[in-house]
This record gives sequence, structure tokens and C-alpha cells, in this order.
Amino acid sequence: MKIAGKKKIIGTTERPRLCVFRSNQHIYAQVIDDSKYSTLVSCSTLDIEIREKIKIAKTCEASELVGLLIGQRLIEKNIQTVVFDKRNKPYHGRIKALADGARKAGLNF
Repeated sequence: MKIAGKKKIIGTTERPRLCVFRSNQHIYAQVIDDSKYSTLVSCSTLDIEIREKIKIAKTCEASELVGLLIGQRLIEKNIQTVVFDKRNKPYHGRIKALADGARKAGLNF
């Protein structure tokens, strides 16, 4: 039996990749331009702006704040559309909260 390969998500200059990593304690998001091999914007629950607003970093509320902050940082750089890369994690819980926060900030994906 042959196992199908996974589709690789690639970000471009017009639509960079919003990559999300979730650990047991924190959530990290970074926007990557794969054509230039550079990180444009990053944010996590370890940022000072987020840590002042939350008590516990492993909640959906904290993830939504990370999504809002990364969305605001991208809007400031005139980037409105991204490709969402959840890295083979299911789309629910903290990852969904981050995506909803980014959409509230004005991102399209």
C-alpha cells in the first residue's frame, strides 16, 4: 500500500505563509516569505505585550490575542492575504482561536 505524500504549503511575496506552532504551554506564529527565505513578522505568547494581558498562556484567549497582534503587525506592513499553515495539527482549539483572531484583525486566508 502506497502512502500519499503531503502537500507542501509555500508562501510567496504576495501571499506569505502564516506558520503556527503549538506546544503544550505556548503558541507561536510567524509569517514567512519562502521565496526570499525570510521571516517578516513573528509573535507568540512569550511577547511582553501578550504576557501583560494574560495569566495562563495555554488558553484559547491567549491564542486569539496572538492572532490579533500578528494581524495588526501584518496590516501595518500592508499585507492583507496570507496562506495558513497549521503544520498537520487539527484545526480546532487554540489554532482555530489564533486564526479567528487574525481574521478579526483584517487578514484574509
